[in-house]
Amino acid sequence: MSRSGAAGDRPLGHPPPPRRTAVLASNTLGARLLRRKPVSTLIAESEGRDALPAGAPEEGGRSGIHLRRSIGLWQLSSIGIGATIGTGIFFVLNTAVPSAGPAVILSFVIAAVTAGLTALCYAEMASAIPVSGSSYSYAYATLGEGVAFGVGICLLMEYGVSASAIAVSWAEYLNKFLDLAFGVKIPEQLAGAPDSTHWFNLPALLLVAMVCFLLIRGVSESVKVNAAMVGIKILILVLFIGVALTGFHSGNLTPFMPLGIGGVQVAASSIFFSFIGLDAVSTAGEEVKNPRRTLPMAIIISLVVVTLLYILVALAGIGAQPWQKFDGQEAGLAQILQDITGQSWPAMVFAIGAILSIFSITLVVIYGQTRILYSMGRDGMLPKRFAELSPRTGTPIWNTIVVGLGVGALAAFIPLNVLADITSLGTLIAFSVVSIGVIILRRTQPDLPRGFKVPGYPVVPLVSVGFCVYLITGLHADTFRAGAIALAVAVVVYFGYSIKHSRLEQAEPEAVPADRTAD
Repeated sequence: MSRSGAAGDRPLGHPPPPRRTAVLASNTLGARLLRRKPVSTLIAESEGRDALPAGAPEEGGRSGIHLRRSIGLWQLSSIGIGATIGTGIFFVLNTAVPSAGPAVILSFVIAAVTAGLTALCYAEMASAIPVSGSSYSYAYATLGEGVAFGVGICLLMEYGVSASAIAVSWAEYLNKFLDLAFGVKIPEQLAGAPDSTHWFNLPALLLVAMVCFLLIRGVSESVKVNAAMVGIKILILVLFIGVALTGFHSGNLTPFMPLGIGGVQVAASSIFFSFIGLDAVSTAGEEVKNPRRTLPMAIIISLVVVTLLYILVALAGIGAQPWQKFDGQEAGLAQILQDITGQSWPAMVFAIGAILSIFSITLVVIYGQTRILYSMGRDGMLPKRFAELSPRTGTPIWNTIVVGLGVGALAAFIPLNVLADITSLGTLIAFSVVSIGVIILRRTQPDLPRGFKVPGYPVVPLVSVGFCVYLITGLHADTFRAGAIALAVAVVVYFGYSIKHSRLEQAEPEAVPADRTAD
């Protein structure tokens, strides 16, 4: 089995030559599934260089075209905040509160603690391996090709389904705004997933199309738009908290746990997908300035801001109306403002803010999915066309169009509650892999430069995995069936295409660098 990993890399782009060991080729299935990609290769490819030996196919590094480092700390933090705040909070209360009652506040705390533990692990991995691909790339460097491919499929499912869920909620707030401002609504047949009254969700399709158009124009423009929208989003949520607290009734918090601790777990599992933004930060690893410092700082900033706002919004919302009213309530936060004030203008302002905010969330989540596809295409895990970049904009145009078509189809035809649970499953699996990867990388490459180290190692990564497993067990059975289908697809694609086209498969095994720093 080929051994992979880099003994270290000095300031980004200048890794010292890893100790090389002649490794005999091994064609056994186990060896191919467990082969790992050297960290030095991942970093070299991110800069348009090619660190794989002669014999490897040229896609990925030798073209000279690579993603451009144009994202600073505030812009990167806004990616994390933008993809997290609003991914759930604008609509997740309507699906989570009926499961837990007022104790949904505890559900947010449990989800936040899990995300916090994992965020520390993400910060270390991102500072050690500052490349695109997020947990897919981290798994490739630590757990091997087979696990990495499975994680990649989970991430694609996680991001694609999450973007679809967000697009569905955008239609609700757009309808609310049109109703309050002009007294009109989108025809019911065109405003929801197919059922007895709906044909498809037209606003969701339009949102995905607009986002893909902006991403094709370039990342610099996209992150600037996102940063501005994140500022608006924070102001809107602060407005909601302030107004909702004026209508706060402590009686709405009793009984606090009407559906028991099991309901708290179910709600926490369902809303966990709202923390997808922490993973989205790491997908930008190849487009960040000074990534070893910027990536961990942006992840931690995002976590703190998001957790504070999530808990305050949940507390204010639950206190402002009986928990039973959340079930089936469309544009719920805007409706709460309208009920409290008896006027339409606060709800209309909130609806406008939600429309802009949800646009920014969709932008970031689709961006993350395109970068994971880019990394998998560059590695030969998927057709190399997914890794093709436009010489003019430096963006994967064909890749983005394919993502847009897939996300648009899901948003137009699949109900919101199904989308949310599927996203949580993918997110929890990816977070678990990152936490395990921290332990493996500490053992195999202890001298690898890290801009951040997890405090309380190895307890924090292990507890992070435990929390993720706890939340996974709280998901609905239908979610696991969807996950099983995704896994079956992954197995077919991997053994039918990826295992034969992997760049490591095409390389000369004897020349693959094998880091012997630690076993």
